[in-house]
Amino acid sequence: MSQLLYFIVEKIALLHNWLMSLNDSYGLFLSDKGLHFLVMGAVGMVLLLIIHPLFAALAENGHTLVITWIYVFTVMIVLTFAIEIGQGVSGTGAMEMEDIVAGMAGFLAVFLVFALLRAIWRAIWGKN
Repeated sequence: MSQLLYFIVEKIALLHNWLMSLNDSYGLFLSDKGLHFLVMGAVGMVLLLIIHPLFAALAENGHTLVITWIYVFTVMIVLTFAIEIGQGVSGTGAMEMEDIVAGMAGFLAVFLVFALLRAIWRAIWGKN
């Protein structure tokens, strides 16, 4: 797990240094914070422009559970990574990719049980 995180951090650092060298080469004089502001603003808008039409179509067709699931799944990934990173930094546990996989598998298993029970409920008593 720690090797994966170090690999990711190293690649992000290389990208950061490349962007800063472009900044310096073209005389833009952006600070590190200014670069973060622009790059993350652009990444966020690209994601928004891709995801919004998808969610709008899902909502239009009454698939709000799918939208909710995508949101919760994303939050769960962030949360499991945060817990593992916190354990590694604080020394309160081992930072292991297997823990992230196990946590996400737990969420998926419980969700599948929920989805099955919901489908049975809806089949017997209607869509409510």
